[in-house]
Amino acid sequence: MIKTIHQAARRRIMKKTLGSVAIAIALGAVAGTTSVSHAATPDNMLVIANRIDDIATLDPAQSFEFAGSDVIRNVYGKLVNFDPMNLEAGYEPDLAESWTVSEDGKSITFTMREGINFHSGNPVTAQDAEFSLRRVIQLNKTPSFILTQFGFTPENVEETIVADGNTLTITTDKKYATSFVLNCLTATVGSIVDKALVMENEKDGDMGNDWLATNSAGSGAYKVVNWKPVESVTLASNPDFYKGEPAMKRVIVQHIQESATQRLLLEKGDIDVARNLNPEDVAGIDGKEGLAVATELRGRLMYISFNQKHPQLSNPKVVEALKYLIDYEGMQNSFLNGQYQIHQNFLPATYLGAIDDKPFSFDVEKAKALLAEAGIENLEFEAGVREAQERIEIAQSLQNTFAQAGVTMNITVGTGKQILTRYRARELDMYIGAWGPDYPDPQTNAGTFAYNPDNSDEAQATGLLAYRNAWDPGMLNDMVEAAVVEGDTDARRAMYEEIQREFQKTAPFAVMFQQTEQTGLNASVQNLNLGSAVTAISYWPVTK
Repeated sequence: MIKTIHQAARRRIMKKTLGSVAIAIALGAVAGTTSVSHAATPDNMLVIANRIDDIATLDPAQSFEFAGSDVIRNVYGKLVNFDPMNLEAGYEPDLAESWTVSEDGKSITFTMREGINFHSGNPVTAQDAEFSLRRVIQLNKTPSFILTQFGFTPENVEETIVADGNTLTITTDKKYATSFVLNCLTATVGSIVDKALVMENEKDGDMGNDWLATNSAGSGAYKVVNWKPVESVTLASNPDFYKGEPAMKRVIVQHIQESATQRLLLEKGDIDVARNLNPEDVAGIDGKEGLAVATELRGRLMYISFNQKHPQLSNPKVVEALKYLIDYEGMQNSFLNGQYQIHQNFLPATYLGAIDDKPFSFDVEKAKALLAEAGIENLEFEAGVREAQERIEIAQSLQNTFAQAGVTMNITVGTGKQILTRYRARELDMYIGAWGPDYPDPQTNAGTFAYNPDNSDEAQATGLLAYRNAWDPGMLNDMVEAAVVEGDTDARRAMYEEIQREFQKTAPFAVMFQQTEQTGLNASVQNLNLGSAVTAISYWPVTK
């Protein structure tokens, strides 16, 4: 259900009636607000509380949300991947054991690792890899741009993505840095699916898209047992996983919105991991016997965007004014304390080309002057936000500070799926949300925040944030295209720095914060890696 909070109600604190929260585990323990189990979770099971209401599908060719990426990371193998215990080492062989690059730098030939089977028992082959990558292009769902940026099209994939025996060759439209191509293949869309199983479940030529929305066809450490939207995801371990059977035989991720409820369940021993604790609840468990807090810098950015279809929000002076109406320090030092740090650039810290410029600060008088220059009076618009505590608090802070300059911001709250659907359809005047990198290369964010070569509604380039915002970046399109093919690392770094500084001046986006994730843990949980700034969570190394 979508709810709207109008300006007159901005001081009200939204409260939800919790009913009961159930976590079904193998031994039948049930936890809720009125009846709480005191039994610890089994030694071979990992139970996690997280917000997973953004999951729209489990098909790796279509999934483009945070919680969905967590599932797919653990279910599917890729040609190349990351070792969760050594992320700094970068990509490494996964289903492909090796690769070679052609002299012209345009073709990469992968040799598949032999002896690996899908969960179905079917062998993983180069033909499966061919099918999987071609399928991403042919379905053309939201994240397909990660591969189509290399010139792959539905018309040419039979010539540019080709299996031959135990090898797969991909040929790009021009020479790119090999590391850039390989980094992109670590993204969700690089997942290798079981061709035979998927096509057995094809319906009306959809290449198994409908079936894969709720099922899995992978070769990874886990397989999907059950997904109940806005409720839970259950995974079972793969005993034949080529890196060894995981210690956690079952992983259950339960959708629990409230920080206080997650903390209660963690303290009672009914869950092992609480992923959405606010600073108050983190402080409440820190130092308690049997509990621990893990802190990890993530690549996730919190930002707001202004739809350029709106007649007033498309005025550059208005956008600039609104950037000066954000209380960055006030939010960082209160309800976001310890979990988000001020960051005003689209590349997260640790990425090639990341800069630490912070040109904007809370300045009501400057904002009023800019609005006056723009000739704007009675500015009112709708802002969409996902039903998550810290995001609603950000929205309420913005609503309050915008009002100090006479700007009326009405907040619409919905599930992650509801709000994202409207954002991707370019329906929201303003969006308040988060963005995480898809692969560890600066192009992952430059190619979404600052790139949109076709701004028409017909383009349906929903994977690009600039497109969702109906913004034509102009010369930034050319700058992004030049940076992505630059072979010299230092030159490339300087190009992304320049792009970001121009973006800060002209873009209808305000990047506000970078996340430092604080996770509550049962102290027995070991080797839980959230993925740092480059990837999603990995369950298979976990022990208890």
